[in-house]
Amino acid sequence: MEPILVVGAGSWGTALAILMARNHQPTYLWGRDPVHIATLRQDRQNRRYLQNVEFPEELQPVNNLSEALHLARDMLIAVPCQGVRALAETLASLGLKGIRIAWACKGIEAGTHKLIHEVIAEVLGPRVSTAIISGPTFAREVAAGLPAAVTIASRDPTFASNLVSRLHGGTFRAYHSDDLIGVEVAGAVKNVLAIATGVSDGLQFGANTRAALITRGLAEMLRLGTAVGGRPETFMGLAGLGDLVLTCTDNQSRNRRLGLVLSQGQGLDEAIAAIGPVVEGARAAFEVDFLAHQHHIAMPITEQVVRLLKGECRPQEAVQALLAREPKPEFC
Repeated sequence: MEPILVVGAGSWGTALAILMARNHQPTYLWGRDPVHIATLRQDRQNRRYLQNVEFPEELQPVNNLSEALHLARDMLIAVPCQGVRALAETLASLGLKGIRIAWACKGIEAGTHKLIHEVIAEVLGPRVSTAIISGPTFAREVAAGLPAAVTIASRDPTFASNLVSRLHGGTFRAYHSDDLIGVEVAGAVKNVLAIATGVSDGLQFGANTRAALITRGLAEMLRLGTAVGGRPETFMGLAGLGDLVLTCTDNQSRNRRLGLVLSQGQGLDEAIAAIGPVVEGARAAFEVDFLAHQHHIAMPITEQVVRLLKGECRPQEAVQALLAREPKPEFC
């Protein structure tokens, strides 16, 4: 297998690089901080994000993006969604030919309301092969070699097959799909719903409420996803229901933790300061809400999350607004 370059030396990028290297795939890892990369090269582990997980021999941190791109024509992006356009513009300036791009970040670009594949096509042209890797996975568990599974969605079957070969093996399973839109929408919406579930659990509303939020949240995801071109079965799979359950029920999820903090009455800025800057659901909520209104889709849970993030209501008031809605058929 040809080498692959992972862009983003945080926890998830490092975990995926370790996984592919364990599968004996030549893997390069690049990040923006040259001091951090130098430390990775010296320590042969990422002490900042994944302490005590040794790098396989096939994993090589690199500090020059341009040189690395000449070593590997395939790239896996593991940076926050809002950084994808700038990275694509850098690639465009280098004039590389035949590059194939996958990503493991989830969200919708703020302001443009575009999915990631649309951003990449806008900057690099529609002929670039693209793919998304998504599913119920936390970086530390993947790096530790615990069993997990993901979906790889691409409209290029050859690229999808290549990525499956790189990731699949041992305790890790990789499935393939061609529903790029469905997998992208699922990844954005589930982060918003995790905030809602975190708020509910922070208010100690119990397991019944959590289950109801996940189920009705899945209905919202399905309505929006099919309206913009996704397939219904995608939302019942790993990238949909699987990732939704994971993100809503485990405190390794930053988005769930954001909801927990918000439930205690703290504002959004305070909550993000307590958790860290990369809480994709805080941005995605506004974009998901925009798309819902644009397509005339009812997403009441998402709507209340947006009100809470804007500071327009307290957590208890958001819950009351959901409970006060008129009764309706479950499936409509």
